[in-house]
Formats: sequence, structure tokens, C-alpha cells
Amino acid sequence: MSKDLRESEAASLDNEVLSLLGRHVSVRKFRPDPVSEEQLEAIIQAAQMASTSSNVQAYSVIAVTDPALKSELAALAGNQAYVAECPVFLVWCADLYRLREAAKPHLGGAATYEDSAENFIIATVDTALAAQNAAVAAESLGLGIVYIGGLRNKIAEVAERLGLPELVYPLFGMCLGYPDQSPALRPRLPLPAVLHRDRYDAGETVRQVKAYDATMSEYLRKRTGGAKDTPWSAIMADRLAEPIRLHMKDFLQGKGFLRR
Repeated sequence: MSKDLRESEAASLDNEVLSLLGRHVSVRKFRPDPVSEEQLEAIIQAAQMASTSSNVQAYSVIAVTDPALKSELAALAGNQAYVAECPVFLVWCADLYRLREAAKPHLGGAATYEDSAENFIIATVDTALAAQNAAVAAESLGLGIVYIGGLRNKIAEVAERLGLPELVYPLFGMCLGYPDQSPALRPRLPLPAVLHRDRYDAGETVRQVKAYDATMSEYLRKRTGGAKDTPWSAIMADRLAEPIRLHMKDFLQGKGFLRR
């Protein structure tokens, strides 16, 4: 490759989109400034342009702005105050109800498989892809976000409070608003830990953890003023050893998912 071509390629990799993605942080403190209806609609329209399996678009979004309801959801999500404090709280729902109801008039009573594991995966992935589009769109407008998986702590209560029908479940929430803090970037795994060439390299992905442990220990030391320096692998060990949200399977099957 010629020098001119290499320089041209390097320049093409220095663009606003890559720069924006590289600056992503989770925001947990928001200014009281409102998110306009135009901003909200633009963000959700951007979400709708995400890839979707077979165009099923198996997700719905509930925008919560009512202070009392946000406070309820904050409590259900583990008393995360920023859920109540953010101007808009988005609840991202995997949704096969709409698909089933839309298809009914065309089926003549034929058997359907909306309760299959494959359709559950499709709905879950569609929702996550749309949400990430929304996150990037929000950040491009100067807003900040943080995902809230804690909605699944008391998922049945959340679903009931939001009136979710069968075949709809709340995958996660997303706080949305203008940031009132500037969190430091959190280091990610080294690229060779996640990028494999032609086949999975089991040895290399594990070897890279040692380097990442050192990086994360240093990050935590700086972030906590020396109070913490737990390596990433130890944090993950604690997480794997904790029985988190074991109610999910029963809830999902009760909602009509994962029955076959």
C-alpha cells in the first residue's frame, strides 16, 4: 500500500461518527432541562432504522415522563435515583404481541410459533439494536444515556405497572437527558480479546484478560482515589457466583415466550 493511500485511509477513519462512539459514557446525573418532543421523536425514528430480522420490528418503546411513575420504576429497579431524576425514561420492550395480532387475519387459524426460542431471540436482538441506535442518536444531539437492566429485578411488577400484554417484556430501561457530569471513559477489553481471525482463538482471548486486569485495576485506583483496585476477572467471578434474577425464565414463559 502506498504512503498516500495509507494516509487517505487513516483520514477516512477519523470521522464524527467514530469519534462520537469513542466518547460514549454512561450518564447518571442529569440537568433538569427537558428533552423536547422533537428530539424524542427523532431519537426513536433513528432507532427504527436499526437492522431488524425479516423486518419484523419486534420492539416497542414506552417514554415515561410522569414523575410519580418514574419514581415507582426507580424503586422497582433497585432504588436507582437517576431513573426518577432524568427528564425521560425509556422502557425498551421486546414485542411479539403486535406481530401475532397483525398476522392473525391472514392465518385462517393455522398454527403459529411466536412462542419459540428463535422468535424470542429475534425480539430481544431487535430491541437491543434499536436501543443502541437511539443511544447514538441521543448523544449526537448532546444528550446522555444510561441503560437500566435493574428493571428486570421486579420485572412482573414493571410489566403490570406499564400494562404490558402477553408476548411483551421490558428488556431494559434507558435514562435520557442532558448530562450534568462528565464521567471518565471506562477501558474496554483489548481488541485481540474480542477480534478473532477466521476462527475462535480460545487461548488468546483468555491471555488478553491478564493485560485487561492490570488496566482495570489502574482505572479503579484512579477513580476511587486508591480505595479499590479489584481486577476485572475477580469482579466477573463475583458476578458469576451470584444468583441474579433467576425468576426471569418463569416470568418469560408466563408471558408466552420460550415455550418451545
